Amino acid sequence: MTTETTTAAASGTWTLGDLKVNRIGFGAMRLPQNGPALQAAAASGDRDRAIAVLRRAVELGVNHIDTAAFYFSPLRSANELINSALGGPYPDDLVIATKVGPARDASGEWAAHAGPGELRGQVEENLRQLGRDHLDVVNLRVLGTHSVAERFGVLAELRDAGLIRHLGVSNVTPEQLAEARAIAPVVCVQNMYGIGVRPEYDAFVRSCGEQGIAFVPFYAIAAAGREHGAARSESEEVLTVARAHGASPAQVRLAWTLHRGPHVLAIPGTGNPDHLADNVAAGALRLTDEDLALLEGLHHKAAE
Repeated sequence: MTTETTTAAASGTWTLGDLKVNRIGFGAMRLPQNGPALQAAAASGDRDRAIAVLRRAVELGVNHIDTAAFYFSPLRSANELINSALGGPYPDDLVIATKVGPARDASGEWAAHAGPGELRGQVEENLRQLGRDHLDVVNLRVLGTHSVAERFGVLAELRDAGLIRHLGVSNVTPEQLAEARAIAPVVCVQNMYGIGVRPEYDAFVRSCGEQGIAFVPFYAIAAAGREHGAARSESEEVLTVARAHGASPAQVRLAWTLHRGPHVLAIPGTGNPDHLADNVAAGALRLTDEDLALLEGLHHKAAE
């Protein structure tokens, strides 16, 4: 498929609270390093290339960037790269979403998830790194199925204080979402989801749409590869659809994601400018009923 002139506008739009975004966004996790993300010994990526990718993303109409203070390598920080590339001032329509909860120490090793008393510090760290006086969207990322009420309540207080504009939740169950919504409005749910990845979440994805909440899947391309990236081999079903459209398997996976509902957003990440253009162009890929049926069969194989 042609990618040269396709912009993120081709994917359609969704409104996060009062912030309108194109449904194809950009995830910053892969920017700070070469190779697998979130590794203490990661090889830091090229700074100029990362900044060029961010600026090109905005040129291609991306106005929703997902990041976190714990996205860093020994020499690079995703937030600092975003600030350097796009700040001073940021584009008026750019929405930056970040997440709090997980923590890494200065060496890059994982630390304990933040408790209620540590969340404000994480929010302030994101503000400092991004050079902002408020954060557009903050997702509370959780681990496990225990109550989110106390921690989400802290973020709700920071929202009331003007440090955060909108709140979301990440890696949650429907019950945890309901618990959060009883405390403050939730504009998005960010969970792992994709073709063949957690088909048991299908009903949850639909339910988010019925509640007017964006569903923002992560690892939609990488799937089980997670922070290591997409697998080298691809299923025959995805390859068949890709050949029919002259598209890449990654574009098919993104297009399938967007076909799950108008409230489903995509945040593919890359440090490669060519992959960036391909990812954005996936927003223009319209799958047929036959394509979707074939991919649906693959999706549900994981549950068998």
